[in-house]
Amino acid sequence: MNKLFFFLLIIISSCQNKMPTTHAFRLKPGEDLKKGIQAFVIKNEIKAGWIACGVGSLTTYNIRFANQPNGSKGEGHFEITSLIGTVSINGSHIHLSIADSTGLTIGGHLLDSNIIYTTAEIVIQEAKDLNFTREIDGTTPYPELQVKDN
Repeated sequence: MNKLFFFLLIIISSCQNKMPTTHAFRLKPGEDLKKGIQAFVIKNEIKAGWIACGVGSLTTYNIRFANQPNGSKGEGHFEITSLIGTVSINGSHIHLSIADSTGLTIGGHLLDSNIIYTTAEIVIQEAKDLNFTREIDGTTPYPELQVKDN
């Protein structure tokens, strides 16, 4: 019995080192969505995180659509229907989908100047044993995600 207990204790403690840490926070009206997320990541020294979920609303959006050099902007009232991406103190890559009052939905790369209307409720999970960096690796001309052991 003692050997079984000891074995289970080893298994459980080794799994706990791999379990993600969960962070939850809210951004308030008038705050910038991207800047608010990155400020939280920096404050909490998150090296390897991902957005588990994000909901809320915007009055202003600024999104870069696929294969476009610049962002597209708009004003009104928009529901955040999806918020996803990788986050790190070394750089983040986040995508956003929003819907207008008719349900028309657009999405793309999150840029600065997405202003919160009523709220943005965000849950980030973090792997303490990893470190996300962004480096040019020759596969594209852009700094791409590199996953390293911490």
